[in-house]
Formats: sequence, C-alpha cells, structure tokens
Amino acid sequence: MIDDTLDGVAECLRTAERVLFITGAGLSADSGLPTYRGVAGLYEDQLTTEGLPIEVVMSGEMLQSRPELTWQYLTEIEKACRGADFNRGHEIIAQFEVQKPGTWVLTQNVDGLHRRAGSHNLIEIHGHLREIYCSKCDYEETVDDFEALDVPPRCPECGGPLRPDVVFFGELLPEGKVERLYREVDRGFDMVISVGTTSVFPYISEPVLKARRANKPTVEINPGETEISDLVDFRLEMGAMDALVRLWERWEA
Repeated sequence: MIDDTLDGVAECLRTAERVLFITGAGLSADSGLPTYRGVAGLYEDQLTTEGLPIEVVMSGEMLQSRPELTWQYLTEIEKACRGADFNRGHEIIAQFEVQKPGTWVLTQNVDGLHRRAGSHNLIEIHGHLREIYCSKCDYEETVDDFEALDVPPRCPECGGPLRPDVVFFGELLPEGKVERLYREVDRGFDMVISVGTTSVFPYISEPVLKARRANKPTVEINPGETEISDLVDFRLEMGAMDALVRLWERWEA
C-alpha cells in the first residue's frame, strides 16, 4: 500500500513544475531536534518551573514585561538546537529546487536547516532563531551560541533590548513574508506536499486546500493524523526523511 502511494506521488512529481513543500517540526526531528511548535521549544504541553504555560513565557507580552524570563527559555531552546545539522530530507527538498526551479518551501521551523541545506525559494514564516535584532535601532547580528549573551541581552549600539527574529505567541506574522506566501499561492502550484506538520494554522493548511480546489495533487507525510489527513490525495503515514528519501529514489528512477 505504501509503495503504491509512493509510486503515485513520484509520478505526480515528474510532471509538476511548481511544487510547494510545507514543512514542520517532524522534518527537523530527523536531525535530532525535539518536535515542537515554533519557539515553544521543549516545553509544549508542560508548565515551566515558574508554573506558567510555555505559551505565556514565550509570548510577545512577556518578552516586553519580563525579558529575562523569556530569554532564559530561549537560551535553553537554542542549546537544544545547537549542533544539529540538516538531514537528507532537507537536502532532497533543496535538490528538487535545483531540478525544478519553481519549487518553494514554506516552513514553520525556526532552526534555519532549510537554508543550510541549500533551499533558496524559502519562506521561514515563523522566523529564524539565531538572527537577533534591536527593538530600538537598526542593529542586527547572527548569533551561533546564546550562552555567550547576557540575559536579557542589550544592544551594543543603543542599549535597547535585543530579540530573536521569531514570531512569539500573540504576535502577528511578518507582513512581508505573508505577502510573499500569498503571492506565490495565488500564482498557483502544480502540487503541494505537507511534511511533518500538524497543519493547525490556517496559513499552513490553506495552500493545501487551495490546491485541492484547483484539482492539483496534494500529499501529506506524517506518521499521525492531522487537520488535513482526510483531505489530501495521497497520505504517507511515515517519518519525513524516510518518505522523502524513498520518493527521491522513485523520482530518479
């Protein structure tokens, strides 16, 4: 059954020119990272030692009112991500872009692994954890190790508060990235593949639904059932990297 589904997806990939991969934590899990939603990190569905939900600690409001607390957990999350490298699944998605320049990636992950694997048509909708900027001036930098920062860090130029370029709970998505996403979705994709995401956010599930309405092939790669499982044309209940490797082998054959 899985082999038949893989064959069907590979056949659709051969004729598709514009392909959208929507990726979530399940893909980075194959690089040894914990499965988590955005910057919620290692603590999803748990209370912090302060007795607060992680969604409260990692909110834009908490970053402003108690930045030392938010940065304490940001440092722990960054430490868990440090040293992780892109896996074969990330590489394969980047290789599809080389073979099919109309390939795009919409990722919820903030780990930057798609960039490092070579993807260029990339929308990091929740941001990039290691890109730091000042809330008061134009200062920005890339930081590989948060443990070298003061907690909370201050801007070396103006003394203002520094923050990572990620979307915290309660914050709006970056306008430019949303515009780019909908511009590409409106252009249309020949195929949409969801990889390792629960698709709970409307902006993550909408490209799948729009492709379905246009009678374009839709695929879900996820070992568990999600919001879109009953809506896609092809469903692969398996790990992200394993599925992508097996698809690549068939596509090359």
